[in-house]
Amino acid sequence: MKIKLSDQLSEKIIINSLLKKLSFNKKGTFNFENDAAYLSLAKNYKTIVTTDSITENIDFFYNDPPESVAHKLVCVNLSDLSAMGSAPVAYTLNLSLNAKININWLNRFTNRLFKLQKQYNFYLLGGDISKSYELTLSANFFGKAKLKDILSQNKCSIGNDIWITGNLGNSYLGYKILTNSKIKLSNKDAEYYKNSYLYPNPCMFGSCASMFISAATDISDGFYGDLNKILNNKVAAKLNKKDFLISKNLRNIISTNKSKISIEDILSWGDDYQLVFTANKKFRNQINNLGKKNNIKLTNIGAIIKGKGIYDDSMNVIKNLSSYDHFS
Repeated sequence: MKIKLSDQLSEKIIINSLLKKLSFNKKGTFNFENDAAYLSLAKNYKTIVTTDSITENIDFFYNDPPESVAHKLVCVNLSDLSAMGSAPVAYTLNLSLNAKININWLNRFTNRLFKLQKQYNFYLLGGDISKSYELTLSANFFGKAKLKDILSQNKCSIGNDIWITGNLGNSYLGYKILTNSKIKLSNKDAEYYKNSYLYPNPCMFGSCASMFISAATDISDGFYGDLNKILNNKVAAKLNKKDFLISKNLRNIISTNKSKISIEDILSWGDDYQLVFTANKKFRNQINNLGKKNNIKLTNIGAIIKGKGIYDDSMNVIKNLSSYDHFS
């Protein structure tokens, strides 16, 4: 069925013209003509399941491009799979659409989903469509991993290294630029950081390095809060200089805008979708080599120590370890 951008929305148009292309013609989807579907995994693999919802005015704004909304919905879920050492296979999609959404918006939204599915090698299994006062999108993602490769969030040991992938704070600065035009920086930097907020990319390092990782989580609710999940109130973390967590360029921007941005704000902010993980020191070379092979920046930022809490490089306890909470 060929769509026109002037067409009125209906379930039939949304499914047949916009969503069926996302099934990749997989047998278990029944071409979206059944009320359910099935998922087949290779022998000896376990199914990893995660789910996330994103809501207008909380996780994105009405004026955000539909491509950005699709990108965020995929990113939050792929990041969770990566943190468990899993690769994506398929997902279900639930769309609660309000009166503002039209064919053009959904066309751009599903085209970005199609692009991301090709990039990360997964497909749409099915889902549900309904009307709502607020635009809300949710997805259940299914990944695969061998039992021995499934990562836990809090199985670290004293003496383990603490690592992060990529740089933190890029999404935070993009959000600040979009909501506070008084931040001083070049047009080139402004565009880069805005895109970091609108189009975050999940770090899929977990599935390729799971054999060396002892515990992992993605940085979605703030570095401090997510590191605390790994510590689980049983051990402590000693960090190297906090400057190592962000890029040199971002450090320079902070120094020019000291009254508007701080490293502490960045480390309490989420939406980076990098990984923080721990590993035995004996695996440093293997982890660094995997990072180079996969073109992923890795930084050894500290170590797991006895005690409780998070400490800086002078062994001063870091207080006010805030992180994002939907109900705060």
